[in-house]
Amino acid sequence: MTRTIYYTAATLDGYLADEHDSLEWLFVQDIDADGPNSHEAFMAGVGTIVMGRTTYEWLRAHLERTGEPWLYEQPAWVLSHATLPGLDGADLRFAQGDVADLHPALVEAAGGKDVWVVGGGDLAAQFADAGLLDQIVISIAGVTLGAGRPLFPGRFALELTDVARNRSFVCATYDVKGPLDQG
Repeated sequence: MTRTIYYTAATLDGYLADEHDSLEWLFVQDIDADGPNSHEAFMAGVGTIVMGRTTYEWLRAHLERTGEPWLYEQPAWVLSHATLPGLDGADLRFAQGDVADLHPALVEAAGGKDVWVVGGGDLAAQFADAGLLDQIVISIAGVTLGAGRPLFPGRFALELTDVARNRSFVCATYDVKGPLDQG
């Protein structure tokens, strides 16, 4: 069964990136690539990817700066109201609108594997608001930024289903239960 999963890393104070959209805090963390929340193991179960404009633009700029190739074999959707340039070697599909309208195409393209909501937090929250986000898999680093891009804006009830340590990270998996009861 295809799940829609928000797999990410964040700081202890709940930010994905700093106020300049930098992930430099992440790249200096000590992690065992084969340990809990292994990116490679996670990617083996991913059939399609979806990301927001800011994530895509950061990734595109990073790849152009470093000369690295596109990282993913899976088709990737980018949600944006702007017209964005593509990347050589990437199966990119640009879309706009409600995530509920896009979700069936993501599931179909996943071919029985999972849909990875790469980022950002606002996009993941849109999937949760629509009742389409099944899990949050997060690696939390012992770093605080004080400001930046929030991990997951909104009020949602989550159920912790797994926790582990991977060197500098606390690795947690949550099932998304739904909107947090306001009453």
